[in-house]
Amino acid sequence: MWLERTELVLGETRLRRLANARVAVIGLGGVGGAAAEALVRAGVGHMLFIDGDTVDDTNRNRQLLATTETVGMDKISAAEGRYRAINPDGDFTFKKEFYLPENSAWLYAWQPDYIIDAIDTVTAKLDIAKQCNTRKIRLIACLGTGNRLDPERLRLGDITETAGCGCPLAKVMRRELRRRGIEHLPVLFSTEEPAKAIAESAAGRHPPGSVSFVPPVAGYIIAGKCIRDIIE
Repeated sequence: MWLERTELVLGETRLRRLANARVAVIGLGGVGGAAAEALVRAGVGHMLFIDGDTVDDTNRNRQLLATTETVGMDKISAAEGRYRAINPDGDFTFKKEFYLPENSAWLYAWQPDYIIDAIDTVTAKLDIAKQCNTRKIRLIACLGTGNRLDPERLRLGDITETAGCGCPLAKVMRRELRRRGIEHLPVLFSTEEPAKAIAESAAGRHPPGSVSFVPPVAGYIIAGKCIRDIIE
């Protein structure tokens, strides 16, 4: 059995809980792609994967789905080929979508037990938090991992614990969640002050810098928390 080594750690009963769980992963980039693959390899039986983007050449430095063979592909197509090759018997749904608050009913109709938010759009993250709070769905949201070099500074906690961590996304989320009456949200964040980019693009602006070993570690930490919550 391909999960024999996992069963040695978890046991049959816990493995069955994972097989029966329903987990949605929103965003399959550096963080979400690592979290999704860890959940697939752990034997989570019912999964919904959501991403509307394509694999870019600049993704190859950190994203598990990004190789020279997948550049230009829809991330969701690359994910389907990879995840079905790992677990052909998994009940997996792949949706090429960007999460939009006005068009999100399909996610909650799928009836997830657990949602992993690995996107960086504030409006979407706030709506996911609101929906999960209302619907009593377990949620972990990832905050900023860009411009960091120390994966040992990543930690799980509550959104209230992110004050002073130097993450602009955390600051906005704290403020906007309070405005919506949401006091608590489980998050993955870094206590490392973001580094300033050394180089600039020709246009003078650039996305956050990233390295191969921070976003994926964040994804694995999130997956581990999700799995522990399910089996316990």
